[in-house]
Amino acid sequence: MSKIKFGTDGWRAIIAKDYTVDNVARVAIATATWLVHNFKKPSVVIGHDCRFAGELFAETTAKVLANAGVKVYLAKGFVSTPMVSLGTLKLKASLGVVITASHNPPSYNGFKLKGSFGGPLLPKQIQEVEDLIPDSNTINLEILDLAKLKDKGMVEYVDLETMYVNHVEANFDMEAIRNSKLNFAFDAMYGAGQNVMRRLLPEIDFLHCDYNPGFEGIAPEPIHRNLMEFSEMIKLSEGQINCGLAVDGDADRIGLYNSSGEFVDSHHIILLLIKYLVEEKKLKGKVVNAFSVTPKVKKMCDHYGLDYQVTQIGFKHIAGVMVKEDALLGGEESGGIAVKGHIPERDGIWMGMIIWEYMVKSGKTLEQLIDDVYKIVGEFKFERIDLHLTEADKQRIMKKCASNSYSKFGDLQVRKVEDIDGYKFFFDNDEWVMIRPSGTEPVLRTYAEAATAEAAFKVLEKTHNEFKN
Repeated sequence: MSKIKFGTDGWRAIIAKDYTVDNVARVAIATATWLVHNFKKPSVVIGHDCRFAGELFAETTAKVLANAGVKVYLAKGFVSTPMVSLGTLKLKASLGVVITASHNPPSYNGFKLKGSFGGPLLPKQIQEVEDLIPDSNTINLEILDLAKLKDKGMVEYVDLETMYVNHVEANFDMEAIRNSKLNFAFDAMYGAGQNVMRRLLPEIDFLHCDYNPGFEGIAPEPIHRNLMEFSEMIKLSEGQINCGLAVDGDADRIGLYNSSGEFVDSHHIILLLIKYLVEEKKLKGKVVNAFSVTPKVKKMCDHYGLDYQVTQIGFKHIAGVMVKEDALLGGEESGGIAVKGHIPERDGIWMGMIIWEYMVKSGKTLEQLIDDVYKIVGEFKFERIDLHLTEADKQRIMKKCASNSYSKFGDLQVRKVEDIDGYKFFFDNDEWVMIRPSGTEPVLRTYAEAATAEAAFKVLEKTHNEFKN
């Protein structure tokens, strides 16, 4: 058997190639061993999303864990990652397991680990579980009977979706949202957020809210190029849809559209959330962002007198701070955001509900709320291009970054460099470019910010031209 390596918060692989029942059992054996070693009365919450054979893999995990003496709370039907994280916290379980590959293409599935605090298990513990994965599956799964384990009290079915719906109802002014004159739309990207939104707001417009494990061949990642149909639907409404919310396959990432069908990126969403939480909810706390997030957030934190911290990329780093400190918000460029008053976990639906509540309570359009943000931090646009290069070219460029060989990109003079995770080069007029290599493929990620989209693309063009030298 091949060695199983964990990524950011667990394991992902292609279904039927490496993601098999036997390999899932191997990861479950390691998880059970870790739980029994670290907890007197270990318990785990297990859920799966809408991907192919999710129920089979969740039940396989449940059987292995229950057989090892771990109490299992098994979700009924498909659920989102935030539902499992919330369930882990509310049921006081030792661990959460989500059978999901999040925003990856439909051919993938995965095994995510969640801490007892309701967020991603921290890197040290994830490594401990990975180190315990056996070379082969040593358990005869055929003789393990889920019904018998349930009769013994080792497996208990739980309704995580209803638990989540009740949590939303208790924390938002749902009456105001439902009775407002505003029209909203929701794109589940065929993912695990589809049913919960139908329960919360049945009157809004829905897209891709059917069970379709193939996702129509589109990776369920809420970025503009994957959401063209949703964008077009909002445009065709001619202003009748005031705001559109999209979430990824396991509903922990957010994508947002204004009434013109224009994509609103995570940087703007983070700024909107901070403004609402501070001004309307009267909340305080540290803001923790990944390195690729706009420095405009620092400007807003200075405006409100909030502490600000930048981490490496990967939500586990943000969660590590949120668990230990009084944090108002944690966010990353890829659409994963967590806020005070909820769990230290990315949650696309929760963030969308805050934005919609903000619109309803303020009586302002999303465009007007963004203009209010610009009054504090200045207008800006963020663009990103991933370059597919040879591994040799990728390494050559990164060596030049490391040796401070880039003093300018075209006519853009470098004024400052930061290297927390990749390299950020700052120019005049609040413009910057960031260069970061993929750890797994010959791809170089380049990000830029400027006052307009045209100017941001210009920065990227000048940067890419410099790579040729």
